[in-house]
Amino acid sequence: MFDASDLRKGLKIQIDGAPYLITDFDFSKPGKGQAIYNCKLKNMLNGSTMSRSFRSNDRFEKPELLQRTIRFSYENAGQHIFLNEEFEEITISAEVLGRNKFFLMDDMPVDALFFNNEVIEVELPNLVERKIIKCDVGAKGNTAAGKVTKPAVVDGGYELAVPLFVNEGDVIRIDTRTGEYNDRARSN
Repeated sequence: MFDASDLRKGLKIQIDGAPYLITDFDFSKPGKGQAIYNCKLKNMLNGSTMSRSFRSNDRFEKPELLQRTIRFSYENAGQHIFLNEEFEEITISAEVLGRNKFFLMDDMPVDALFFNNEVIEVELPNLVERKIIKCDVGAKGNTAAGKVTKPAVVDGGYELAVPLFVNEGDVIRIDTRTGEYNDRARSN
């Protein structure tokens, strides 16, 4: 159980049976009366956000969240199948995975966050290597103005901007947190 004085950015609390992440926090103490804790909260189940104010005597439940490492096995009709340590199948929808679905590779370990025995969040390794399967030819031009990029598609279907020197067949590293090009791994 948490008290209002425990509130801070990054804390996970349970409100009305749903887990929330505090994304922003502000404390104010008016001249008289109780302290006010203003929070911006993100619902960890559906991603919606809300602002809420709490008083110093408010209490919150701690959500029962469990983090476990699972491994990607295969995809079947928009459902992604993972295996846990006991080799039991865990099905995760594309909506829960979001952009991460493009970066999954066979037997890739991921950190899954469970709430009520359902996966609500998946965290991949920070960098993944993917091969460029389609890439426009870069036009030479004014590169002194800054970073010049061109569109490319990697295996898995994800489209991103890459530097002009990257070509089809190159293997690049993508930052899974931002979805952006990180560096070139190797060329074929």
